[in-house]
Amino acid sequence: MKTKQLVGGAWLAVHYDIELVMPLPVISCIGGRRASHVVEGIMTETFVESMRPSATLHGHLTFHLKHEVPHLELLSRLFKKIEPQELVDWIANEPSGQYARRAGFLFEVLTGRELDIETEIAGGYIDAIDDQRLVAASPGKSVPNRRWRIRDNLPGTRAFCPVIRKTSESLKAMAVDVPGLIHELALEFGEELLMRSAVWMTLRESKSSFALEGEANQSDRIQRFADVLARRTGQGSWPLDPTTLTQLQSEILGKRTTLQQFGIRQSPVFIGEIVRYQEIVHYIAPPAEDIRAMLDGLITFLERTQGQSAVMRSAVAAFGFVYIHPMADGNGRVHRFLINDILRRDGAVKNPMILPVSSLITSDQAERRSYDQILDEISRPLMGALAGHYAFAPTYATYPDGIRSNFVFRGDDIARPAWRNLDLTRHVIYLAHALDRTIREDMREESRYLRSHAQARAAIKDIIEMPDMQIDRIIRSVEANRGKLSHALAKETPILTEPGIWDAILQAIESAFRDVP
Repeated sequence: MKTKQLVGGAWLAVHYDIELVMPLPVISCIGGRRASHVVEGIMTETFVESMRPSATLHGHLTFHLKHEVPHLELLSRLFKKIEPQELVDWIANEPSGQYARRAGFLFEVLTGRELDIETEIAGGYIDAIDDQRLVAASPGKSVPNRRWRIRDNLPGTRAFCPVIRKTSESLKAMAVDVPGLIHELALEFGEELLMRSAVWMTLRESKSSFALEGEANQSDRIQRFADVLARRTGQGSWPLDPTTLTQLQSEILGKRTTLQQFGIRQSPVFIGEIVRYQEIVHYIAPPAEDIRAMLDGLITFLERTQGQSAVMRSAVAAFGFVYIHPMADGNGRVHRFLINDILRRDGAVKNPMILPVSSLITSDQAERRSYDQILDEISRPLMGALAGHYAFAPTYATYPDGIRSNFVFRGDDIARPAWRNLDLTRHVIYLAHALDRTIREDMREESRYLRSHAQARAAIKDIIEMPDMQIDRIIRSVEANRGKLSHALAKETPILTEPGIWDAILQAIESAFRDVP
């Protein structure tokens, strides 16, 4: 595509030499006829010559705000490059113009600087962003800005305002009916069995959460996290404020930890691995001094979007948190805890049920790849932009939270506009898919197993009267020994060796589990 044909955001990026971390979701250009097409997730919009704006900041910024999805990272970088007087002159010429006012308002929000305007702003109140194109604050949650005569319906704050574009895919994802899917399970298996399965689901989610971190065989830690899931999900204040987050981290990690203090980290952090003695960095998190304001922005998002899609809100909370990475340890577990926490708070999942999303991810290689790929949506382009801006020093520094690190990072200014305005559209789509599969497949399979297990118990009791725990021991032994009566079990329960007893038990178990895959 020829540069001279670009308009809107693409023109601004080229003209002002702006290097974006996150690509423009929409690229507009001038061509022979009006057309739209998508290639690898990027929408190309072709407009006719009569739509070409004037080759000025005013012209192309107006086009961007009017015809494209506002790209907050682009605008953040643009406003640092331009002379503010250009905006002041534009506003003076159009004091009631909706795009001039939006540009002025967004400049002040994204830069934290105030424009020196003397013109009296006029016109009726307008929304800061188009809620038909982007997730915005819920009705009644906007904040009037008298200076610009704008309803501030941004869902977050300057420090953290995630972007969720309203595409056909994301709208479908946001409409996933979690309560309806769970209700279908209840109709199939009964409310009582579904609630009893909640204990199994909680433990399974805990175990799978550790497996995602390569620590599956940690029984004490698995039980501790399961306990946190059971007690804390959907309870108390937002688990993102410093006090609650500190308590949550301490309960998840326990007392046996090398951390000298819990809560918000005061040290740099990166996600990586060592390959042949070489440090490989996959993601660099925001600096410690930015974290509190970013978490406040995430809380603001949750407060301003109340009443909207629980799936969308849980995706933003969980993935927003993991990209902020506010703690020295335990971020992954809190990230996955937040999925269920927000679903519970929004009434999509009733107490005590926990949706075992981590279980789905760990049990299916394709799902694990999808999970890794969705994390790469942010980390891969970010690390591409930060190449050469981080290193490992020969000596270690000790930070106020007791962490020792030799990681040196000098790319905060490059990364901040991306960190603050993460595009989490694909993350919402991903989580909707994961939740749908978790309920329709994993939870249905688990419920079917529990129903069959209960039927097997009842059938075995008809053969021999014994406690449930002893019956469970027999069922496990049958599974482990492929139907053979083990010497240990025969010695433990001699009645099983009597003629016909073991064959009757095997038949009962086989009949009960016939429909279980």
